[in-house]
Amino acid sequence: MIRINENYLKLRSSYLFVEIANRVSSYQKENPDAEIIRLGIGDVTLPLPPACIQAFQEGVKEMASDSTFRGYGPEQGYGFLRDKIALNDYQALGADIDSDEIFVSDGAKCDTGNIQELFATDIRLAIPDPVYPVYLDTNVMAGRTGNFNNGRYNDIIYLESLPENGFVPFLPETPVDLIYLCFPNNPTGATISKDSLKKWVDFAHEHKVLILFDAAYEAFIRDPDLPRSIFEIDGAREVAIEFRSFSKTAGFTGTRCAYTVVPKTCMAYDERGQQHSLHGLWSRRQSTKFNGVSYPVQRAAEAAYSDAGKTQIIEMVDYYLKNAALIRNEMASLGFEFVGGENSPYIWVHCKRDAWEFFDLLLKTAGVVTTPGPGFGKCGEGFIRISAFNSYEKVEKAMVRIKDALSG
Repeated sequence: MIRINENYLKLRSSYLFVEIANRVSSYQKENPDAEIIRLGIGDVTLPLPPACIQAFQEGVKEMASDSTFRGYGPEQGYGFLRDKIALNDYQALGADIDSDEIFVSDGAKCDTGNIQELFATDIRLAIPDPVYPVYLDTNVMAGRTGNFNNGRYNDIIYLESLPENGFVPFLPETPVDLIYLCFPNNPTGATISKDSLKKWVDFAHEHKVLILFDAAYEAFIRDPDLPRSIFEIDGAREVAIEFRSFSKTAGFTGTRCAYTVVPKTCMAYDERGQQHSLHGLWSRRQSTKFNGVSYPVQRAAEAAYSDAGKTQIIEMVDYYLKNAALIRNEMASLGFEFVGGENSPYIWVHCKRDAWEFFDLLLKTAGVVTTPGPGFGKCGEGFIRISAFNSYEKVEKAMVRIKDALSG
């Protein structure tokens, strides 16, 4: 008899975005002529920057010639890309990160889900609420969370992000080993100041805690006083791992390229209290389970750091931020309270009613898809997330429809 990993049975019955897709599909079957405007899942809509497309095409051409063809690449990523990442994303900010501390991958979702494999099953986890579901669900699968009761897992320490704390959680009051943080935040769009982030780094040092910092949306930061990386904070090299992605930065959601930074000075401990390099462990894990991102894709990602690529990416991100500003203005005119949308592509709207009911209302009366807050955690009750990833014209149309639906 083959037995399953019964931790999978502890997962909530449906992954958030699958449930949304099912509801939208059901509505479309009943209303085949209805035009649906999707402001739910955070998928980009603009094409790849021209500089990246050109580099992508040139990389593919190289694969057609004996002299330039490449087979298996280095699991950690090609040096030409890792060097550009280290220089532009870290050293330019004054962050002490070397290229050999960077691991190129096929997605921040994969990395944030896989990183938990490095840790013991009985560690104490602190996870924000609301939260990007991958952090939580992968730990459920690994058996760290206990059973699900009354909207939460028994063995998780939840870091509540609420209007009272500006959607930046307070430090844990109970002992923890591993903390997940995400800023600019998905789903709330909230940001964190350098002073606040320094408190988390100091806390991690004091209590021998590791921070997993998801910075996938850092390209949307326009406020120069906000940190783009946790490694801008003194001491973070010893207590943090950072995840980033080209998906939202340069539109690589379908192209797949990201990276994780694991400093060589970042340590964890065995049951005897002896230190071990997380850099070495992650390198071992990746070389065993991952064959690397394709050469043409890495060439395309490298082009994001060219002068043309940088300009084109700023224009792309500004386009989505213009959408976000429109959403903010229209939701404010309707009297809603919200956070996000200024240094983030997400607007977290307090709908002041059952969120799934509000989702259905907007879908069925306005033809607009949003994301219900409860899918991100108990603290998401009464909220929806609106994404700025769409064309400006469709966002305009969606806002008109929402205003008509709510005032009708």
